[in-house]
Amino acid sequence: MKSYQYRFEKVLTYREQEKNETESAYKNAIESFETIATELYDLLKKKENVLVEQQEKMTRGFAVNEIHHYARFIESLEKKINQVQQDVIQARSKMNWFEEKLLDKTIEVKKYEKMREKDHNTYQEELDHKEAERLDELSTLKFRKNENGW
Repeated sequence: MKSYQYRFEKVLTYREQEKNETESAYKNAIESFETIATELYDLLKKKENVLVEQQEKMTRGFAVNEIHHYARFIESLEKKINQVQQDVIQARSKMNWFEEKLLDKTIEVKKYEKMREKDHNTYQEELDHKEAERLDELSTLKFRKNENGW
């Protein structure tokens, strides 16, 4: 008697591999997003601290060249913040894209697993039916043998 073999086993294996690769890419996208978002947070915090420091110096008074220095520094921080904000938007978009792909791949794998389960149940039912038929035949033969006095 042959053992159970799911006809789409190779397809299921391939789909699982695709899902695992997508899951890995999604995790990398999350890490990348978190890194860039942390960089943005640090830049915003730095700008806030510089503005507080500038405000404190303004109340005490400071030289014109220091005012220019702070203005240039804040301007360069704002440019960097704007660039990193764009990077955050891209990283979030990439992360969301991989999340959708992972969901699609997971659903696809689940479909094949469900099909395998149904197919295996059908196979098991056929085996059980054949076994019942064999037992019926054996009991019929035994009955006839006893009836005929063999």
